[in-house]
Amino acid sequence: MKELIIATRKSQLALWQSEYVKDFLQKKHSIKVRLEGFKTKGDVILDTPLAKIGGKGLFTKELEESMLRGEAHLAVHSLKDVPSFFPKGLKLAAISKREQSNDAMLSQNYESLNALPKGAKVGTTSLRRKMQLLALRSDLNIISLRGNVNSRIQKLKNGEFDAIILAQAGIKRLGLDKEVKFLYPFSKDELVPAAAQGALGIEAIEDEEILSLLECLNDENAYIETRIERDFIKTLEGGCQVPIGINAELKKDEIIIRAVLGLPDGSEFLKEKQSIKKDEFENYGEKLAKLFIQRGAKDLLKRAEEMI
Repeated sequence: MKELIIATRKSQLALWQSEYVKDFLQKKHSIKVRLEGFKTKGDVILDTPLAKIGGKGLFTKELEESMLRGEAHLAVHSLKDVPSFFPKGLKLAAISKREQSNDAMLSQNYESLNALPKGAKVGTTSLRRKMQLLALRSDLNIISLRGNVNSRIQKLKNGEFDAIILAQAGIKRLGLDKEVKFLYPFSKDELVPAAAQGALGIEAIEDEEILSLLECLNDENAYIETRIERDFIKTLEGGCQVPIGINAELKKDEIIIRAVLGLPDGSEFLKEKQSIKKDEFENYGEKLAKLFIQRGAKDLLKRAEEMI
């Protein structure tokens, strides 16, 4: 293998993630790695909530097609944007060490969620965040916010929003905490994160040589945590079109699991917090999802879809 080609979106965060993997692989294998930029449908359509135009796969489809055409060998995704099923010829080759998985509130004038005035304008495109925010503060005015991280922060600075909600991982990776006056990190009990938030998923063509080169990117803790989370989503057959949060946090030999799903307006939801041993992680996401299904999750998610 003379050169590895990474298919990447052109947003600042996507380029940071791809450059991170590029540098890691070049140092590990002394191999040439280059980036090939592509625009995805999710980058082009910015005036419509993701849930209405097909969900998170919109950020991966064009990159997957480039790999299947032979124009690239791998793509680096925020794992939370990666669907549970892969096109024939491609697979999830590695899951890298996880960054913080919490959500965070950014504001120029208010230091915390409780400090926001009644009816404050809060920007997020996530139904999961909207549901949980309204469950905490039903008075908030949640407004859809699309675009790359930098453009979202600029809208906040322009006064279009009182606060915006972003994944803390992206903020940290790009050093954007210095761009605003206040950053309030939510605890996972306040806002349950999205499945696989904070982890990078490396998708690649099914080629033994390439898959072998990518093995060094794998992180055991990230694999265990995201396996539980992605199995939960897969069993419920839910993506970003419906409000679902699931987070597994491995601490030594214990895994703390938080899960929530419900209606976008926060009026009804199911929530669970459990603790299991590390060696119980296999199939636990599926087991937890079935518990939610017994408690009426399917009906709740169907009603949530009808509200979108």
